[in-house]
Amino acid sequence: MTKNITFDKKEQAAHLENVESEKGFTTTSSSSQNDAPFTIDPKTSARLRHAIDWRLIPALGAMYGISLMDRKNVSNAAIAGMLKDLKMSRGMGYNLVNMCFFITYVLCQPFMVILCRKVGPRYFLPGICLAWGAVIVGFGFTKNWPSLIPLRLMLGLFESGYFPGCLYLLSCWYTKFEVAKRYSVFYFIGSIASALSGILAYGLQQMEGVNGIRGWRWIFIMEGVITCGVSLFAFAFIVKFPDQEKAKPSWGFLKKPGDLDLVIDKLNADRGDVAPEPFSWKKFLAPATQWYIYGFALMFFCVTTISYGFAFTLPIILSTKLKFSVAMAQCMGAPPYAASGIMMYGAAWFSDKYKTRGPVVCFLCLVSLTGLPIMGFVKNPWGQYVGVFITISGTNSAIPAIMAYQANNIRGQWRRAFCSATLTGLGGIGGVAGALIFRTEDAPNYVPGFAACMACNVVVIAITIVLTFYFRRCNRQADRGERILNDDPAFRFTI
Repeated sequence: MTKNITFDKKEQAAHLENVESEKGFTTTSSSSQNDAPFTIDPKTSARLRHAIDWRLIPALGAMYGISLMDRKNVSNAAIAGMLKDLKMSRGMGYNLVNMCFFITYVLCQPFMVILCRKVGPRYFLPGICLAWGAVIVGFGFTKNWPSLIPLRLMLGLFESGYFPGCLYLLSCWYTKFEVAKRYSVFYFIGSIASALSGILAYGLQQMEGVNGIRGWRWIFIMEGVITCGVSLFAFAFIVKFPDQEKAKPSWGFLKKPGDLDLVIDKLNADRGDVAPEPFSWKKFLAPATQWYIYGFALMFFCVTTISYGFAFTLPIILSTKLKFSVAMAQCMGAPPYAASGIMMYGAAWFSDKYKTRGPVVCFLCLVSLTGLPIMGFVKNPWGQYVGVFITISGTNSAIPAIMAYQANNIRGQWRRAFCSATLTGLGGIGGVAGALIFRTEDAPNYVPGFAACMACNVVVIAITIVLTFYFRRCNRQADRGERILNDDPAFRFTI
């Protein structure tokens, strides 16, 4: 027999906000007008959660994979002849082309996430995906490497709204201890699609000479067309923010009367921030005074530096350092990303089940820190390839773990929007660093690049330790009634 657990308001103020277990989800609804607890049947909760999953995770994950594929296809085109044709084999041309994407990607994120909230994710996210798909097609018709720069800037502009918009949307539909698994699946779908881009690029490269067009140009043209197709698929599935769904429901979503109200009550019971807030720059920028927001952003910067570094250069490293053929280098980049999904979901499951974030982040960084010297300094190429598996598993798993860590420790619509933009903005700067750490002149050993990646993992671990001590102190003060966290007496930081 199922028995729900209830907290009254005094208990809620002394504990974490939500209780979700095998016995059900029960907590106090912030929308309630009295002290009656909000209770939802566990089967109903699971049904609603799965309905949201199917409308958001596959479509958002597919578009994220396409976005990663489109920003890193330069590396696949590079080893397929682009460097020679566009005279990029010497100097910093290749690094500049990779780096300039992040200028608009970083600078435009705060404005784009505001647009996402105003326009609504159903139209905004597929719309910008369609736009950057058209830009990618344009890459296939460039005549020299400087002409790639304005296209990369445009790509950065359109993609700048996607990742923070996704984090914002997902964090609005799930409770604190549901979100890590969703972030991990979303990111894993994206990583797999991105990893398969090497195999896809190899296949498209075989179109060499079709209609007089080089194979590397076909990589851009066809991947741009695929991007446009994925955007249309996503438009059919993505839903709006919860409050926007209340005003005008999307087709076929939560059709049973009362379902959406149950979801909104559950979210309000968890954190009380579903209701829309009027936009003001003061509200939007208010979190800028809280130092720990930048701690999360710096952590994300470090892990994305590693992730982007390998995304841009792994095919080149496999080709020059491990001496794989061009075909092998393009295809052998996929298995490590596929294997990383096991650790990614396992870490997220553990993190949600035991309601902890920081220790999981530290563990994943230690995994990455173990793999980097194996990949960088072991003599046997296949031993180095094992290091690739370990490094990518740790690094890629740490990214959604940090996303969940941050999402659990913020509250409020515009605070959530600002923090999503800050996190992914610093992540974009990590992309700039990632584009530069594995320099052409350091080939084939890339010692400075591997050293930089190891240093990044150490920094993440150090910041996590500092945040853990700070959050514990804040929670103790809140328990004693000495302070209110994030404008809510019941709020407690997740350690």
